[in-house]
Amino acid sequence: MNSRNGFAVRPAAEPGFTTEDILWAVGIWSVILTLAPVIVFYLLMVA
Repeated sequence: MNSRNGFAVRPAAEPGFTTEDILWAVGIWSVILTLAPVIVFYLLMVA
């Protein structure tokens, strides 16, 4: 049985990060790094 409560259970023989974890991290950081200059510029213009 490979799923429990609808969530995929990670096999015990595969520790560490999976490809999905790395893709999540890269996606989140790309959004943060692309929005950071926009937010800083907005704060400088408003202040």
